[in-house]
Amino acid sequence: MKALTFSTFGDSDVLEYIEIPNPQLKNDEILVEMKAIGLNFADVYRRKGNYHLKGNPPFIAGYEGAGIVIDANNHPEYKIGDRVAFADVPFANAELVAVNVNHVLPLPESISFETASSVLLQGLTAHYLATDSHKTAKGETVLIHAVAGGVGQILTQISNLLGATVIGLTSSADKAKIGFEQGADYVFLYNEDWKAEVFKITPKGVDAVYDSIGSTLMESFEVTKECGQVIFFGMAGGDPAPVDPRMLMDGSKTLTGGDLWSYLTSKEERIKRATQLFHWISEGKIKLSEPTSFKLSEGKLAHDFLESRKSTGKIILIP
Repeated sequence: MKALTFSTFGDSDVLEYIEIPNPQLKNDEILVEMKAIGLNFADVYRRKGNYHLKGNPPFIAGYEGAGIVIDANNHPEYKIGDRVAFADVPFANAELVAVNVNHVLPLPESISFETASSVLLQGLTAHYLATDSHKTAKGETVLIHAVAGGVGQILTQISNLLGATVIGLTSSADKAKIGFEQGADYVFLYNEDWKAEVFKITPKGVDAVYDSIGSTLMESFEVTKECGQVIFFGMAGGDPAPVDPRMLMDGSKTLTGGDLWSYLTSKEERIKRATQLFHWISEGKIKLSEPTSFKLSEGKLAHDFLESRKSTGKIILIP
Protein backbone atom coordinates (compact mmCIF):
# COMPACT_ATOMS: atom_id res chain seq x y z
CA MET A 1 0.00 0.00 0.00
CA LYS A 2 0.99 3.64 -0.37
CA ALA A 3 1.34 5.89 2.69
CA LEU A 4 2.43 9.41 3.57
CA THR A 5 5.48 8.88 5.77
CA PHE A 6 8.52 10.57 7.33
CA SER A 7 11.74 9.02 8.60
CA THR A 8 13.32 12.15 10.07
CA PHE A 9 11.78 15.16 11.83
CA GLY A 10 11.53 18.59 10.28
CA ASP A 11 9.57 20.78 7.87
CA SER A 12 7.23 19.38 5.21
CA ASP A 13 10.21 18.38 3.01
CA VAL A 14 10.70 15.30 5.23
CA LEU A 15 7.36 13.83 4.03
CA GLU A 16 7.59 10.93 1.57
CA TYR A 17 4.72 9.20 -0.25
CA ILE A 18 6.03 5.65 -0.55
CA GLU A 19 5.06 1.98 -0.87
CA ILE A 20 5.11 0.11 2.45
CA PRO A 21 3.80 -3.32 3.57
CA ASN A 22 0.07 -3.65 4.30
CA PRO A 23 -0.85 -3.64 8.02
CA GLN A 24 -0.77 -7.03 9.77
CA LEU A 25 -4.08 -7.40 11.61
CA LYS A 26 -4.17 -8.27 15.30
CA ASN A 27 -7.14 -10.30 16.61
CA ASP A 28 -9.05 -7.20 17.73
CA GLU A 29 -8.62 -5.26 14.46
CA ILE A 30 -10.38 -4.94 11.11
CA LEU A 31 -8.88 -3.61 7.88
CA VAL A 32 -10.28 -0.39 6.44
CA GLU A 33 -9.65 0.99 2.95
CA MET A 34 -9.46 4.75 3.51
CA LYS A 35 -11.65 7.13 1.48
CA ALA A 36 -10.86 10.38 3.34
CA ILE A 37 -8.43 11.34 6.13
CA GLY A 38 -8.50 14.42 8.40
CA LEU A 39 -5.36 16.55 8.67
CA ASN A 40 -4.78 18.19 12.06
CA PHE A 41 -2.11 20.37 13.70
CA ALA A 42 -1.15 17.36 15.83
CA ASP A 43 0.12 15.75 12.61
CA VAL A 44 2.39 18.74 12.01
CA TYR A 45 3.67 18.50 15.60
CA ARG A 46 4.36 14.77 15.07
CA ARG A 47 6.27 15.50 11.85
CA LYS A 48 8.38 18.01 13.77
CA GLY A 49 9.08 15.47 16.52
CA ASN A 50 7.36 17.27 19.39
CA TYR A 51 4.20 15.21 19.89
CA HIS A 52 3.57 11.60 20.90
CA LEU A 53 4.18 9.27 17.97
CA LYS A 54 3.64 5.52 17.62
CA GLY A 55 5.59 3.02 15.56
CA ASN A 56 9.06 3.10 13.97
CA PRO A 57 10.44 4.88 10.89
CA PRO A 58 9.05 5.30 8.32
CA PHE A 59 6.50 7.00 10.64
CA ILE A 60 2.86 7.49 9.59
CA ALA A 61 0.88 10.35 11.12
CA GLY A 62 -2.90 10.80 11.17
CA TYR A 63 -5.59 9.65 13.62
CA GLU A 64 -8.89 10.53 11.96
CA GLY A 65 -10.64 9.25 8.85
CA ALA A 66 -13.33 7.22 7.15
CA GLY A 67 -13.55 4.36 4.67
CA ILE A 68 -14.93 0.89 4.02
CA VAL A 69 -14.22 -2.45 5.69
CA ILE A 70 -12.28 -4.79 3.38
CA ASP A 71 -11.36 -7.48 5.95
CA ALA A 72 -13.64 -8.11 8.96
CA ASN A 73 -11.08 -10.51 10.47
CA ASN A 74 -13.70 -12.86 11.99
CA HIS A 75 -15.65 -10.05 13.68
CA PRO A 76 -19.26 -10.96 12.81
CA GLU A 77 -20.60 -7.46 13.61
CA TYR A 78 -18.73 -6.12 10.53
CA LYS A 79 -18.98 -7.14 6.91
CA ILE A 80 -16.99 -6.25 3.82
CA GLY A 81 -18.24 -2.96 2.39
CA ASP A 82 -19.45 -1.49 5.72
CA ARG A 83 -18.96 2.28 5.93
CA VAL A 84 -17.00 3.21 9.05
CA ALA A 85 -15.03 6.09 10.56
CA PHE A 86 -12.69 6.71 13.49
CA ALA A 87 -11.29 9.61 15.50
CA ASP A 88 -8.48 8.02 17.48
CA VAL A 89 -6.64 5.37 15.47
CA PRO A 90 -2.93 5.81 14.58
CA PHE A 91 -1.31 5.47 11.14
CA ALA A 92 -4.30 6.95 9.29
CA ASN A 93 -2.28 8.62 6.49
CA ALA A 94 -2.30 5.46 4.40
CA GLU A 95 -4.44 3.61 1.85
CA LEU A 96 -5.17 0.85 4.40
CA VAL A 97 -5.52 1.15 8.19
CA ALA A 98 -5.84 -1.55 10.86
CA VAL A 99 -8.62 -0.29 13.16
CA ASN A 100 -9.22 -1.64 16.66
CA VAL A 101 -12.87 -2.73 16.85
CA ASN A 102 -13.40 -0.63 20.00
CA HIS A 103 -12.56 2.48 17.96
CA VAL A 104 -14.81 1.78 14.95
CA LEU A 105 -17.69 4.24 14.44
CA PRO A 106 -20.53 3.09 12.16
CA LEU A 107 -21.05 5.73 9.48
CA PRO A 108 -24.68 6.46 8.51
CA GLU A 109 -25.52 6.84 4.81
CA SER A 110 -26.41 10.49 5.42
CA ILE A 111 -22.78 11.33 6.37
CA SER A 112 -20.17 11.30 3.60
CA PHE A 113 -16.61 10.01 4.09
CA GLU A 114 -15.40 13.59 3.57
CA THR A 115 -17.77 14.97 6.23
CA ALA A 116 -16.80 12.31 8.77
CA SER A 117 -13.09 12.97 8.35
CA SER A 118 -13.74 16.73 8.54
CA VAL A 119 -15.77 16.70 11.73
CA LEU A 120 -14.87 13.90 14.10
CA LEU A 121 -11.90 15.19 16.11
CA GLN A 122 -13.01 18.82 16.25
CA GLY A 123 -16.70 17.97 16.53
CA LEU A 124 -16.22 15.50 19.38
CA THR A 125 -14.00 18.09 21.10
CA ALA A 126 -16.70 20.78 20.79
CA HIS A 127 -19.28 18.27 22.01
CA TYR A 128 -17.50 17.38 25.27
CA LEU A 129 -16.62 21.04 25.92
CA ALA A 130 -20.27 22.17 25.70
CA THR A 131 -21.85 19.15 27.41
CA ASP A 132 -19.26 17.80 29.88
CA SER A 133 -16.57 20.38 30.71
CA HIS A 134 -19.33 22.97 30.96
CA LYS A 135 -22.95 21.88 31.00
CA THR A 136 -24.32 24.64 28.78
CA ALA A 137 -27.74 25.88 29.94
CA LYS A 138 -30.37 27.93 28.12
CA GLY A 139 -29.95 31.66 28.71
CA GLU A 140 -26.21 31.56 29.48
CA THR A 141 -23.60 33.73 27.77
CA VAL A 142 -20.37 32.01 26.71
CA LEU A 143 -17.15 33.41 25.24
CA ILE A 144 -15.30 31.36 22.62
CA HIS A 145 -11.69 32.13 21.73
CA ALA A 146 -10.60 31.44 18.11
CA VAL A 147 -14.24 31.38 17.05
CA ALA A 148 -13.37 30.81 13.36
CA GLY A 149 -11.16 27.78 14.06
CA GLY A 150 -12.26 24.19 13.52
CA VAL A 151 -13.40 23.61 17.11
CA GLY A 152 -14.64 27.20 17.50
CA GLN A 153 -17.05 26.97 14.56
CA ILE A 154 -18.71 23.77 15.81
CA LEU A 155 -18.64 24.86 19.47
CA THR A 156 -20.49 28.05 18.45
CA GLN A 157 -23.23 26.03 16.76
CA ILE A 158 -23.59 23.53 19.63
CA SER A 159 -23.73 26.38 22.18
CA ASN A 160 -26.49 28.00 20.09
CA LEU A 161 -28.35 24.68 19.92
CA LEU A 162 -28.22 24.43 23.72
CA GLY A 163 -29.64 27.93 24.12
CA ALA A 164 -26.59 30.07 24.92
CA THR A 165 -25.66 33.53 23.65
CA VAL A 166 -22.23 33.30 21.99
CA ILE A 167 -19.50 35.96 22.01
CA GLY A 168 -16.60 35.07 19.72
CA LEU A 169 -13.02 36.32 19.59
CA THR A 170 -10.77 36.17 16.54
CA SER A 171 -7.86 37.88 14.80
CA SER A 172 -9.26 39.43 11.60
CA ALA A 173 -12.38 40.87 9.99
CA ASP A 174 -12.51 37.92 7.55
CA LYS A 175 -12.48 35.45 10.42
CA ALA A 176 -15.08 37.53 12.30
CA LYS A 177 -17.37 37.10 9.28
CA ILE A 178 -16.97 33.32 9.62
CA GLY A 179 -17.85 33.57 13.33
CA PHE A 180 -21.09 35.37 12.49
CA GLU A 181 -21.88 32.82 9.75
CA GLN A 182 -21.57 30.03 12.35
CA GLY A 183 -24.14 31.76 14.55
CA ALA A 184 -22.09 33.87 16.99
CA ASP A 185 -24.20 36.72 18.38
CA TYR A 186 -21.17 39.01 18.78
CA VAL A 187 -17.59 38.78 17.49
CA PHE A 188 -14.69 40.98 18.59
CA LEU A 189 -11.09 41.16 17.42
CA TYR A 190 -8.10 40.54 19.68
CA ASN A 191 -6.59 43.92 18.72
CA GLU A 192 -9.72 45.71 19.99
CA ASP A 193 -10.56 46.37 23.65
CA TRP A 194 -12.58 43.16 23.63
CA LYS A 195 -12.87 42.91 27.41
CA ALA A 196 -14.66 46.27 27.57
CA GLU A 197 -16.99 45.11 24.77
CA VAL A 198 -17.82 41.91 26.68
CA PHE A 199 -18.78 43.90 29.79
CA LYS A 200 -21.06 46.13 27.69
CA ILE A 201 -23.01 42.99 26.72
CA THR A 202 -22.97 41.31 30.12
CA PRO A 203 -21.87 43.70 32.92
CA LYS A 204 -21.28 40.93 35.46
CA GLY A 205 -19.22 38.84 33.01
CA VAL A 206 -19.86 35.66 31.06
CA ASP A 207 -20.93 32.28 32.45
CA ALA A 208 -18.12 30.37 30.73
CA VAL A 209 -15.04 30.99 28.59
CA TYR A 210 -13.57 28.38 26.24
CA ASP A 211 -9.85 29.19 25.99
CA SER A 212 -7.72 27.36 23.42
CA ILE A 213 -5.12 30.15 23.20
CA GLY A 214 -3.40 29.70 26.57
CA SER A 215 -1.60 33.05 26.74
CA THR A 216 -5.03 34.69 27.22
CA LEU A 217 -6.00 32.66 30.29
CA MET A 218 -5.85 35.50 32.84
CA GLU A 219 -7.87 37.78 30.55
CA SER A 220 -10.44 35.00 30.26
CA PHE A 221 -10.81 35.03 34.05
CA GLU A 222 -11.19 38.82 34.04
CA VAL A 223 -14.36 38.59 31.93
CA THR A 224 -15.81 35.58 33.79
CA LYS A 225 -18.58 36.35 36.28
CA GLU A 226 -18.51 35.28 39.93
CA CYS A 227 -19.17 31.52 40.15
CA GLY A 228 -18.30 31.31 36.44
CA GLN A 229 -15.98 28.88 34.70
CA VAL A 230 -12.97 28.97 32.38
CA ILE A 231 -12.36 25.84 30.29
CA PHE A 232 -8.74 25.60 29.14
CA PHE A 233 -8.19 23.18 26.25
CA GLY A 234 -5.31 24.44 24.11
CA MET A 235 -2.22 26.60 23.81
CA ALA A 236 -2.28 27.94 20.25
CA GLY A 237 -0.92 31.27 21.51
CA GLY A 238 1.63 29.98 24.01
CA ASP A 239 1.78 28.77 27.60
CA PRO A 240 -0.69 30.24 30.12
CA ALA A 241 0.48 32.19 33.15
CA PRO A 242 0.32 30.27 36.47
CA VAL A 243 -3.08 30.57 38.14
CA ASP A 244 -3.29 31.79 41.75
CA PRO A 245 -5.84 29.62 43.62
CA ARG A 246 -6.74 32.65 45.77
CA MET A 247 -8.06 34.40 42.67
CA LEU A 248 -10.34 31.41 42.11
CA MET A 249 -11.45 31.51 45.73
CA ASP A 250 -12.13 35.26 45.78
CA GLY A 251 -14.52 35.08 42.81
CA SER A 252 -15.74 31.51 43.38
CA LYS A 253 -14.45 30.82 39.86
CA THR A 254 -13.58 27.42 38.42
CA LEU A 255 -10.75 26.43 36.09
CA THR A 256 -11.42 23.22 34.17
CA GLY A 257 -8.95 21.45 31.89
CA GLY A 258 -10.20 19.73 28.76
CA ASP A 259 -8.75 16.87 26.73
CA LEU A 260 -10.78 14.71 24.34
CA TRP A 261 -9.01 11.48 25.29
CA SER A 262 -10.43 11.73 28.82
CA TYR A 263 -13.91 11.25 27.30
CA LEU A 264 -13.32 8.70 24.51
CA THR A 265 -12.82 5.93 27.06
CA SER A 266 -14.90 3.07 25.62
CA LYS A 267 -16.53 1.83 22.43
CA GLU A 268 -19.95 2.83 23.83
CA GLU A 269 -18.79 6.39 24.64
CA ARG A 270 -17.24 6.86 21.20
CA ILE A 271 -20.36 5.64 19.39
CA LYS A 272 -22.77 7.59 21.62
CA ARG A 273 -20.91 10.88 21.11
CA ALA A 274 -20.34 10.40 17.37
CA THR A 275 -23.98 9.39 16.85
CA GLN A 276 -25.17 12.63 18.49
CA LEU A 277 -22.82 14.63 16.28
CA PHE A 278 -23.90 12.83 13.09
CA HIS A 279 -27.56 13.30 14.10
CA TRP A 280 -27.13 17.07 14.44
CA ILE A 281 -25.39 17.23 11.04
CA SER A 282 -28.02 15.07 9.31
CA GLU A 283 -30.78 17.30 10.71
CA GLY A 284 -28.99 20.44 9.49
CA LYS A 285 -28.51 21.71 13.05
CA ILE A 286 -24.74 21.76 12.58
CA LYS A 287 -23.47 23.01 9.22
CA LEU A 288 -19.88 22.45 8.14
CA SER A 289 -17.89 24.58 5.75
CA GLU A 290 -16.60 22.70 2.70
CA PRO A 291 -13.23 21.04 3.44
CA THR A 292 -10.15 21.69 1.31
CA SER A 293 -9.07 18.41 -0.29
CA PHE A 294 -5.59 17.29 -1.28
CA LYS A 295 -4.55 13.91 -2.66
CA LEU A 296 -2.70 11.85 -0.04
CA SER A 297 0.25 11.95 -2.44
CA GLU A 298 0.19 15.77 -2.12
CA GLY A 299 0.64 15.61 1.65
CA LYS A 300 3.50 18.14 1.58
CA LEU A 301 1.22 20.77 -0.02
CA ALA A 302 -1.52 20.01 2.52
CA HIS A 303 0.89 20.44 5.47
CA ASP A 304 2.20 23.72 4.00
CA PHE A 305 -1.37 25.01 3.55
CA LEU A 306 -2.29 24.10 7.14
CA GLU A 307 0.82 25.80 8.51
CA SER A 308 0.19 28.94 6.42
CA ARG A 309 -2.88 29.59 8.63
CA LYS A 310 -4.77 30.56 5.46
CA SER A 311 -7.25 27.71 5.82
CA THR A 312 -10.52 28.36 7.65
CA GLY A 313 -12.28 25.01 7.21
CA LYS A 314 -10.87 21.51 7.54
CA ILE A 315 -8.15 20.06 5.32
CA ILE A 316 -8.61 16.45 4.26
CA LEU A 317 -6.43 13.97 2.38
CA ILE A 318 -7.90 11.66 -0.26
CA PRO A 319 -6.00 8.40 -0.99
